Amino acid sequence: MRHRPLGRSGLSTAPLVFGGNVFGWTADEATSHRLLDAFVDGGFNAVDTADVYSAWVPGHEGGESESVIGRWLQASGKRDKVLILTKVAMWPKQPGLSAANIAAAVEGSLKRLRTDYIDLYQSHQDDAGTAIDETLEAFDRLVKAGKVRAVGASNFSVERLRGSLEISKAKGLARYETLQPKFNLVDREQVEGAMAELTQAEGVGVIPYYGLGAGFLSGKYRAEADFEGKARGRTILRDYWNDKGRAVLAALDDAAAEVGASQAQIALAWITAHPVITAPIASATSVVQLDELMAAARLELPGEVWRRLDEAGRL
Repeated sequence: MRHRPLGRSGLSTAPLVFGGNVFGWTADEATSHRLLDAFVDGGFNAVDTADVYSAWVPGHEGGESESVIGRWLQASGKRDKVLILTKVAMWPKQPGLSAANIAAAVEGSLKRLRTDYIDLYQSHQDDAGTAIDETLEAFDRLVKAGKVRAVGASNFSVERLRGSLEISKAKGLARYETLQPKFNLVDREQVEGAMAELTQAEGVGVIPYYGLGAGFLSGKYRAEADFEGKARGRTILRDYWNDKGRAVLAALDDAAAEVGASQAQIALAWITAHPVITAPIASATSVVQLDELMAAARLELPGEVWRRLDEAGRL
């Protein structure tokens, strides 16, 4: 596998990033450690998490995912084989992108991760109440101190990302090297169009989440009854169960039969081959699931198959 650059940071990733939101939640600690070992041993190297993971779970307070990863790093001795990507700003306990919050939050993340540095520290969401200059200056101090190697943004609008890049350039500050948006065959607005033009012109890497649309693009939802009892059923039904979503499922079925791969593998392979994308983020809760995801990262779609899928997602 050829690694892909994370912007102009000098860091690079294999064409799949492991989404650590499941660690300590739907994957217990022992399973999480097995998954991390299998991922790195399979030739992959980037793990994405956030300080807020998994504060939404009853009985959790946040920091669980980072803590699981930290104990794995300490036990496995594989710190030099993996890029650790984490985020700040969305945890109700430490919200926003003020300089004070960033300085405090990074220390908590470093402690939980049991590491001296974070490879990519990301703004989890924009903070309109804090001046862009203040945020970027805080990140710049972390880079100069060696606590962070590079910084990125998640869930930013094209206007705010452009403004941030302009300020970084004007003031000589560390800039956002990556963008983490929602993106899949059906849900494309956060990446394509003006954002694609900006990220390509500025050399910003794009590492999207939600590549399988909460499971919709795996092909397991075929009728409204399939959504019943599912935790994300209402969200999927609202966002994807429409003419466009059904057209994409039909195109995935055709591509899966032609290529000899699963619908989920085809959906991820389409993202990986998209000209704007660096590497998609995807999660697994078992080694069997992870093996399927890793195979998707190695799958090369014939050009015509990729184009038919692309057209289905533009209806």
